[in-house]
Amino acid sequence: MTSTLEFDPFSREYFDDPYDLYRRMRDDAPVYFNEKYGFWALFRYDDVTKAHKDWETFSSSHGVDLFSPNMDPEEIKHYRQIIMMDPPEHDRLRALVSRAFTPRAINALEPMVREVIVSFLAPYDDADAFDAVADFSAPFAVEVISRMLGVPQADRQQIRHWLDIGLHREPGQMAPTQEGMDAQMQSGLYFYELVQDKRQHPGDDMLTLLTQVEVDRGDGQMTKLDDAEIAGFAGLLGGAGAETVTKLVGNAVVLFHRNPAEWQKVLANPGKILPAVEEILRYWPPSQYQGRFSVREATYSGVTVPAGFPTLLVTGSATRDERFFADPDVFNIDRPKSLSLGFGYGVHSCLGAALARMESRIAIEELAKRWPRFVVDEDRCERVQMANVAGYARVPVRRA
Repeated sequence: MTSTLEFDPFSREYFDDPYDLYRRMRDDAPVYFNEKYGFWALFRYDDVTKAHKDWETFSSSHGVDLFSPNMDPEEIKHYRQIIMMDPPEHDRLRALVSRAFTPRAINALEPMVREVIVSFLAPYDDADAFDAVADFSAPFAVEVISRMLGVPQADRQQIRHWLDIGLHREPGQMAPTQEGMDAQMQSGLYFYELVQDKRQHPGDDMLTLLTQVEVDRGDGQMTKLDDAEIAGFAGLLGGAGAETVTKLVGNAVVLFHRNPAEWQKVLANPGKILPAVEEILRYWPPSQYQGRFSVREATYSGVTVPAGFPTLLVTGSATRDERFFADPDVFNIDRPKSLSLGFGYGVHSCLGAALARMESRIAIEELAKRWPRFVVDEDRCERVQMANVAGYARVPVRRA
């Protein structure tokens, strides 16, 4: 379906605020083909959830953004990331890492997570202002996941800077900048060398554990993961763990500023923080779309998506679909529970979703204690321009 509407995920309009455009796409072009970049996109809730479950039609093996399908498929395989694999290989490798994200394992991390969060927020207890992203959510989120991985303390914030540069996109440009590609290479090389170091100097961390486990490759033979596979895990977990929480907490601060009655609910009843996290994920999901590749044709909302095309499953639109949600453009932390798409759905649902929820809950708890009355200077807020991830790079806050 070609439409006079244009959905450009690399445009200034998209980076700034895509939600009015999403509504028009759902109404007039719910299954859309972009001729400029050569991709299809699904915008309605029912279509997006159905496509997430249909991994046999919408493959992840060509990459999960729009730039990757232009690359040599062998190069994508070289990344060794489970997010770029389909079952059964995906399932075998995911099972290894999922041990670190069981409910018991996540609960055991709460003291460490709170210690990290407080360490980045407490210095502003007597301040009149701070930046809720640059000073708080960005540095604490990468600190948590880097500790888990076993990244030395001196290198943890560098991981975040490489991620930010690698995900950045200039308006109208599908590919990373040269600086972004260099940052991705530096990050990959760093984790590769760190894995080699862990084999020589084991520690009590996730990377060390991955050097010791074995996996069935599907032939009945148990073999250890190689350095490239573990480095791929590290890059994926580091990126997802840092970027998602950073954007979620930044979004939370702006949304509570704009909706003070919802913030008062949190102040009056901290038990509402968990449902508030779910509503933030619905209203402004940090991951706005997930990229797939159609390997066979499929029909959605009466339109056939042909085989052989990148296809975006636009979560940011699906979670505002009035066909499924009542008053979808109202931010309401008392909204009835529903299927959450904010951390993905289906075989590629986020491994660290429980950890991200816990980090976000604790961050909001500590903000409520230390900054119960605040105002966001929206004129000085800065949104990121990134592939796949949406949110703020800066959210200046002052005491009310």
